[in-house]
Amino acid sequence: MPDYIIYSDGGARGNPGPAAYGYTVRDAQGNVLTEAGVAIGATTNNVAEYMGPLEGLKALRAKLGKTKAKVAHVEVRMDSELVIKQMNREYRIRGEHLIPLFIELWNRCVDFASVTFVHVRREQNKDADRLVNEALNEKGEGSLFT
Repeated sequence: MPDYIIYSDGGARGNPGPAAYGYTVRDAQGNVLTEAGVAIGATTNNVAEYMGPLEGLKALRAKLGKTKAKVAHVEVRMDSELVIKQMNREYRIRGEHLIPLFIELWNRCVDFASVTFVHVRREQNKDADRLVNEALNEKGEGSLFT
């Protein structure tokens, strides 16, 4: 059982197009510790998908501090099959623009005792999806999934 769960999502309208990421960090009891939805300008869906878990892990590390993070077991749940399978070394990274994000996310995992990446259906990722859409709506970019 993980100590913390990060639900993460990202998306772009137009791909590339206006993009945003969202994450919700929960403790093992399901309490929300922190969450965010951030518009990141024009980019691809895959870049936005990588930004969600990356920023979620950064936020959790900042909240816990170095010592507590080092013993924490984290599960990242996303509906992005690409990111999950790349982080689990099941898919190669074909888009060169994703390599720096993969490396940054991989290196961020070292802050914790363990980080596992789990694919979930979109219905199980509603909070992160909502945060993505809210971030785009605040920027006047409309909804990703209408």
